[in-house]
Amino acid sequence: MQASWGPSVPAPGPRPLPSQRGGCLSPRTAWSGDLGGSYSARDPEGRGIRRPRACGQDGGRGAMRSPKLPGLVLGLLLLLPPLGPVGGAARFDPTWESLDARQLPAWFDQAKFGIFIHWGVFSVPSFGSEWFWWYWQKEKIPSYVDFMKNNYPPDFTYADFGPLFTAKFFDANQWADILQASGAKYVVLTSKHHEGFTLWGSEYSWNWNAVDEGPKRDIVKELAVAIRTRTDLRFGLYYSLFEWFHPLFLEDESSSFQKQQYPLSKMLPELYELVNQYQPEVLWSDGDGGAPDTYWNSTVFLAWLYNESPVRDTVVTNDRWGAGSICKHGGYYTCSDRYNPGHLLPHKWENCMTIDQFSWGYRRNAGISDYLTIEELVKQLVETVSCGGNLLMNIGPTKDGIISAIFEERLRQMGTWLKVNGEAIYDTHAWRSQNDTVTPDVWYTSKPKNKLVYAMFLKWPTSGQLFLGQPKATLGATEVELLGHGQPLQWTPLEQNGIMVELPKLTVHQMPCKWGWALALTNVT
Repeated sequence: MQASWGPSVPAPGPRPLPSQRGGCLSPRTAWSGDLGGSYSARDPEGRGIRRPRACGQDGGRGAMRSPKLPGLVLGLLLLLPPLGPVGGAARFDPTWESLDARQLPAWFDQAKFGIFIHWGVFSVPSFGSEWFWWYWQKEKIPSYVDFMKNNYPPDFTYADFGPLFTAKFFDANQWADILQASGAKYVVLTSKHHEGFTLWGSEYSWNWNAVDEGPKRDIVKELAVAIRTRTDLRFGLYYSLFEWFHPLFLEDESSSFQKQQYPLSKMLPELYELVNQYQPEVLWSDGDGGAPDTYWNSTVFLAWLYNESPVRDTVVTNDRWGAGSICKHGGYYTCSDRYNPGHLLPHKWENCMTIDQFSWGYRRNAGISDYLTIEELVKQLVETVSCGGNLLMNIGPTKDGIISAIFEERLRQMGTWLKVNGEAIYDTHAWRSQNDTVTPDVWYTSKPKNKLVYAMFLKWPTSGQLFLGQPKATLGATEVELLGHGQPLQWTPLEQNGIMVELPKLTVHQMPCKWGWALALTNVT
């Protein structure tokens, strides 16, 4: 994951793929991204490696499928503007002016907190980054090259990782229960990252999907069902527009994106399939590969999504729909990975960040100090929500489908904190001041209809007195309460502006929560 070729990441090259649907091509040629050589019979741990199927070896499922429509006809249909909306709802035209005017469904701003899940074949090497294939094969970064040289046979290819992506311990119900316990209100799963491997049986990803290869399971479906039946979270999907080593994308790129072979034959049909089949309420686009939105036909697709799709009334999208669209067009803004401006923005935004500070995918070589502490995560949440944003906090499961103990602990800790302080987070609005001017690490939210302002503070003052410079209180009307404590607190006005709150004298065990606290202020301006 990287923000549409952010400054630290170069534009990628494409990945080998069959030249047309239904054609016979060696899976090694189609998927390895390497320069040749034979498959190794065993991996460094002594397990047998199953060779990707060649043509005709579909294991009961058509690995190479014939198209439902000839490519040219399909391309022409995809270029047509969408039909009129159902039920007389407002129509959105395939222009940014029209699409940007769409009101974001209210649930997203009310939710405030979601969980991002980066999972794919990159979880098998689980070394360095989810960009493993690119760094190893394209950039040839020494640490990645040495990792492969020291741990795998010389002819081992990225395709060989596919069968090792087993997901054998993946339990969608268990994941759903952990996510529910986190206090999050939506989840976003990487349905396909830049490596091109889809977590569902995509009709447009030959032998390189979770139903044909590796788990032999529809991961997207299993998690969608579990989330919708066991939790109150909204189900969302991440989708990478481009793929690193796709020959059609490479050919299009070499034409300065005058050709549109890749989006018309791969990306657009796959997106329509994904939305129609799984109905995600968050569609998190990423990876424009340096191509403009006109190459991706983004506005045509989004007009369909908002007018005709089965999720047209509730779906939210981000801003990564082509070079130049980020932080400018689309639904909510992400602007960059780990975006946290620290001040109020006029447009709804999201801070997508990851618990492992150096990778979005699981890393076996991560050290304990690489993971953000719960105190740091609570601070991220409080700062983000106070400035009008949502926090999308990422975890990376193992190749087996396990949410490792440190990720699970952080999720459950966040849920514990939100059980007490969620009132100051969910369904709140930015206040006139986002943070306090007298005491550091104090952040505000509000619920105007209830005449409530929340002051969230991350350090308990040793004096027991909390000085707040922003609230303007009224004697006899203003009330102050510590969430989770329940008793009104004494306060006195400061000489000029603000108040001083006498916090209750509590032992560590009497504290309503750890890692940060919230005051509910009634009738302040």
